[in-house]
Amino acid sequence: MLAELPLELQDAVQATRERVSALHAELVRYQLVIWTAGNVSERVPGSESVGGLFVIKPSGVSYDELSPASMVVCTLDGAKIADGTSERLTPSSDTAAHAYVYRHMDEVGGVVHTHSTYACAWAARREPVPCVLTMAADEFGGDIPIGPFAIIGDDSIGRGIVETLRGSRSRAVIMANHGPFTIGKDARDAVKAAVMCEDVARSVHIARQLGDPVPIEQHHVDALFERYQNVYGQKPDEQEAAR
Repeated sequence: MLAELPLELQDAVQATRERVSALHAELVRYQLVIWTAGNVSERVPGSESVGGLFVIKPSGVSYDELSPASMVVCTLDGAKIADGTSERLTPSSDTAAHAYVYRHMDEVGGVVHTHSTYACAWAARREPVPCVLTMAADEFGGDIPIGPFAIIGDDSIGRGIVETLRGSRSRAVIMANHGPFTIGKDARDAVKAAVMCEDVARSVHIARQLGDPVPIEQHHVDALFERYQNVYGQKPDEQEAAR
């Protein structure tokens, strides 16, 4: 039960609920979801002492009704704990997939699933998005891969995500005939990957209507990825880094 956890961990759960709730609005803002489809989850920092917890969107609840209090708290087996929400408020139908990723990829702190239009168009063709743009090289280190077809409801999708992304530089996988899943060091990072995945999928789809996109040579892909991941952007000052 949430109320029986140490106060420090209860605070961490509350902070995670607030982040996850707010990040769902980003999916709407970037037009990555419609109606109640899609979800964001995040691993609760410091919850390893109780076997690990994560926070995820409730199933079938519209985005304008979401709040931190409605976010569902689950174990890494995908089971909802007594988290203060109504018993009728069940976690997302993708919970088993998210849980499988957290159990098998320790470095992952956030998972996102959307039904964004252009990424789903590639899913319908069961075709990876080729690395023909520097943004794809920067963000994904190569093609955005296609994962296997899997039925929703158990951890089959999670297994497909892990099998496809383990050992890959990509933080996005487009599951065949379904849509994109992205991972990140936290939920915000995974949402960013979802936004970038759709942008790349859209641009390359348009390019295909005009002709044959030209792949970027592998050594350029490697250099672009290395620079973007390790040089690009602002670095925290020494005081921030020491905290």
